[in-house]
Amino acid sequence: MRPELNNQGEIRITDGRHPVVERLLEKEIFVPNNVNLNNSDERMIIITGPNMAGKSTYMRQVALLVLMTQMGSFIPARQSSICPVDKIFTRVGASDDLATGQSTFMVEMNEVAQILRYATKNSLIILDEVGRGTSTFDGMSIARAVMEYIHDRIKAKTLFATHYHQLIAMEQELSGVKNYSVAVKERGKDIVFLRRIIPGGTDRSYGVHVARLAGLPKKVLDRAEEFLQEYDSERPQTAPVVAADTGLGMGSLFTSAITEQLLNIDVMSMTPIEAMNMLYKLQDEARKESGR
Repeated sequence: MRPELNNQGEIRITDGRHPVVERLLEKEIFVPNNVNLNNSDERMIIITGPNMAGKSTYMRQVALLVLMTQMGSFIPARQSSICPVDKIFTRVGASDDLATGQSTFMVEMNEVAQILRYATKNSLIILDEVGRGTSTFDGMSIARAVMEYIHDRIKAKTLFATHYHQLIAMEQELSGVKNYSVAVKERGKDIVFLRRIIPGGTDRSYGVHVARLAGLPKKVLDRAEEFLQEYDSERPQTAPVVAADTGLGMGSLFTSAITEQLLNIDVMSMTPIEAMNMLYKLQDEARKESGR
């Protein structure tokens, strides 16, 4: 379709598709996705979800459709209204530079430094897994500081994919940040990538599931799951939900076990019957807990 241009600082694309990836697909149907970026409450989008689920394709797709629009091209989308951008910056993928002695992480930091130096409020920034080349806490600290700098100082429209789930809390701290994630369907120990970008963050990466798809030996996968359960048990437990000043006793109704189940439900990827079954199960457990 022929994209519309606007001068309101908005990038709105409905059912956009990646023109190259879609052309190369033979056995799969390309799943279209929407994007809404503006200069106010959705200036930066945090995208969480497992590897191979489509985060990078989605971000590159947005950048490519914006570029095609400014070239005067038609784009593969149902509807769009796109503002001009002065530059498109990307930090995607891992690479090193052995000839000059630069590690993968150093190359990554150099590229991020260039983006922070030259991007403006009229730019589009695509950042994928900033900080992953160093220790967890170092990387997460750098990623958060980069996000805050772009949000507060540069104010550029930004797509930010990350496996640092703690960063989804930034939606509550920064007015221009919104969380999105890639929908995933779990079936036992298997997962199906639905390729849909949906509102809300996720606190799971499904790394062991992806490793299973890659063909790692069963003994390795079983041992990895044991380690994962150990690490999960060491995390701080979620506090019970307490209703303030209502006298309903919600703290006793929602025990830590039920709260944990609620937090782990992927509502957006459930079928209606699966949602009803889960609701019935949780209601039954709540009744037993309250003695009704």
